[in-house]
Amino acid sequence: MTRDDGLDVAGLQRRLAEFAAARDWQPYHTPKNLAVALSVEAAELVEIFQWLTPDESARVMESPDTADRVRDEVADVLAYLLQFCEVLGIDVLRALSEKIDRNERRFPAE
Repeated sequence: MTRDDGLDVAGLQRRLAEFAAARDWQPYHTPKNLAVALSVEAAELVEIFQWLTPDESARVMESPDTADRVRDEVADVLAYLLQFCEVLGIDVLRALSEKIDRNERRFPAE
């Protein structure tokens, strides 16, 4: 799937792999290490919201500095998730689609 701006999952995974290869980081990109890194980055995203009220959290993107932090942490989470999927051969879009299908069967709308 490609967006109008040319971004797609496979292309981003390629860029991430090239970035890691240029720095000889592939030996460290094991499923375990990537899962741990993903967890750490997700925790850093949670940290931004930790003490906010629900109303404050809904307005978090109104502050340019906080919005930048949120976007950076979202990018880190997605980067590690895409690398994790690449290493294990998981088609992330197919996995999500299949999970939605299972949830639709498990939790039917009334």
